Amino acid sequence: MIELRTPAQIEEMRPAGRFVASVIDALAAKADVGVNLLELDALAADMIARAGATSCYVDYHPSFGASPFGKVLCTSVNDAVLHGLPHDYALKDGDLVSVDFAVAVDGWVADSAYSLVVGTPRREDLELIEVTRKALDDAIAAAQPGNRMGDISAAIGKVARSAGLGVNLQFGGHGVGRTMHGEPHVPNDGRPGRGYKLEPGLVIAIEPWFMHTTDRIYTDPDGWTLRSEDGSRGAHMEHTIAITQDGPLVLTERE
Repeated sequence: MIELRTPAQIEEMRPAGRFVASVIDALAAKADVGVNLLELDALAADMIARAGATSCYVDYHPSFGASPFGKVLCTSVNDAVLHGLPHDYALKDGDLVSVDFAVAVDGWVADSAYSLVVGTPRREDLELIEVTRKALDDAIAAAQPGNRMGDISAAIGKVARSAGLGVNLQFGGHGVGRTMHGEPHVPNDGRPGRGYKLEPGLVIAIEPWFMHTTDRIYTDPDGWTLRSEDGSRGAHMEHTIAITQDGPLVLTERE
């Protein structure tokens, strides 16, 4: 069921969005050559504890996961493109790393993801990140009251196709509220003017993710990490937004 939030409830969601943004910022600043993925997870866990927030990931066990996730952060490196389970791995020069983070603060959830390169970047990785960022920006711009879900999805797909990238539709954005994943589903491609009519009070996470040379993925033996089928690298960007009478409000916007 799709739930619409009142203006007062959207205001109550702002602290969760600000906190998630602050953790993403801290992780981006911490990520560097030699830093272990478990250190990034520990940093996020410490910030959660100090804020009195609640992780959405530790006990998360959907049908596609092999077991409860057990960590507070998704860290996806290079050909790991989504749901990366933090493990004992020190980042290397040139690694493309995506972090995905969701928590509840005072009962309200916010969810965001960000990609970056540590050390010396490859041009094609920076371009992939920039295309993913543009897809997110264009999708947010399309999230206007009176538009349709297809307008958001089509904005993402158009950017991908313009860059010669494929789009995987197995995983996409979603409703956000008292839980991390709710209705509606927000596909990363679609037809403009189709689908659910966007109304003020709708809160969703929009999350384009692309891979260099494929749109196919497989599950790592850890039961969680999703990797590109051909070993190419991926990028992932996500914001939680609320649709208001005045247009989209980005709850997880970073400074």
